[in-house]
Amino acid sequence: MNSELTKVPGKQEIINASAKIKDYIHRTPVLSSSLINDHFDCQIFFKCENFQKVGAFKSRGAVNTVLSLSKKQLENGVCTHSSGNHAQALARAAKLLNTKASIVMPKNAPNVKVAAVKQYGGEITFCEPNLQARESTLKKIILKTGSTEVHPYNDYRIICGQATAALELIEDIPDLQKIIAPVGGGGLLSGTALSTKYFAPKTKVIAAEPEMANDAFRSFYEGKFIPSKNPKTIADGLLTSLGTLTYPIILKHVDQIVTASEQSIIEAMQLIWERIKIIIEPSSAVPLATILENKIDVKGQKIGIIISGGNVDLAKLPWLK
Repeated sequence: MNSELTKVPGKQEIINASAKIKDYIHRTPVLSSSLINDHFDCQIFFKCENFQKVGAFKSRGAVNTVLSLSKKQLENGVCTHSSGNHAQALARAAKLLNTKASIVMPKNAPNVKVAAVKQYGGEITFCEPNLQARESTLKKIILKTGSTEVHPYNDYRIICGQATAALELIEDIPDLQKIIAPVGGGGLLSGTALSTKYFAPKTKVIAAEPEMANDAFRSFYEGKFIPSKNPKTIADGLLTSLGTLTYPIILKHVDQIVTASEQSIIEAMQLIWERIKIIIEPSSAVPLATILENKIDVKGQKIGIIISGGNVDLAKLPWLK
């Protein structure tokens, strides 16, 4: 098996990934709300990755990557640093293939996510809550175990796996005018942009980002990479900077990046909970928040939105003061 994907995934590689992972993930439903549609005078189709294994799209990329590893690599296990959904997704993917997952997590990681990683059999090493500590701790683990690092987004195998969500949406709901996805590190967005280019070339791809963590917005419009510095947003899944692999794909294939305020993100999250009766996390609400703010022209159109996940601490909902 070829463990590396050394170039931007092509059409066939995304089709292959979809076939490879289908027995290990859910083909998630696409939902809509007539009330929401009437309110915005358009048709919005929500691709519900909150119903995915581990509650987020991250399962797609993690499973695709782990399934592509050689027998020798699987013997030594996999590792990553993550405080969130990727940690859970990799721990689960490793368990499926009877290998070990070593996960570096900041010591302030949410208890609910730490518990989930442990339940999937991941071995956690805690570190100080900064990138330098995460990376240096992970290096020590790689030296000690010989395990293979699976980066949360800066890996073409991960991007290829995440691309399967948009592929399914395009298959289920043809002729969308726009697909909107949230952006953090860019794995989901770059995968969405590639699938849309290959399978629905007339459809525009728009990224949605919190204005309190607007590094992708700035990097896109200034044409140079601008890292995320001390972002403060309730959309905790969108705190990371773009990667060296995701940024060029986004520059080339994304049509627009728009931002939303914290208040709009909370309102959009509440609207989806109330009208569609599903649990989503704040990051998933950012695309609808941009529509609430009239940042995107949607009138009379068919719009796809990727709901990235539903892992939320129910004791800390943003509308509970």
